[in-house]
Amino acid sequence: MPVAELCDAVGSTAAVTSRRLARLRADRIILGKEAIIDWSKLGYNVEVSLRVGLDKTQSRAFDDFIAAAREVPEVIEIQTFLGRVDVRLSVIAKDMTQYQQIYRARILTLPHIADIEALMQVARIKSDEVLPV
Repeated sequence: MPVAELCDAVGSTAAVTSRRLARLRADRIILGKEAIIDWSKLGYNVEVSLRVGLDKTQSRAFDDFIAAAREVPEVIEIQTFLGRVDVRLSVIAKDMTQYQQIYRARILTLPHIADIEALMQVARIKSDEVLPV
């Protein structure tokens, strides 16, 4: 949002708002600006969440897996967890045929996979990056 619009929303002047934003950036609370992409408008109509369990008998399982997963262009998000699921990948594809090709050629060849479960996304109900302030 433009600074002028932010000033109106918080009831402050441009100078004060600009200083506060600069301080938030300096303190690394605001880490940057990002674009939110509507993948479907670019033809990516399939999104699958993969829950992956790794072979933790391998000392480099996490590092090797994550490094290799970063190289798969269709992997748009990687999260790590404590518990039964070690890693979650979000994978996009234009259609199910392309997803199947990505899954077989790029995902199943990632190192140290012990278990994998695919969850097909039907709808995104809520996706907020905003604090309720």
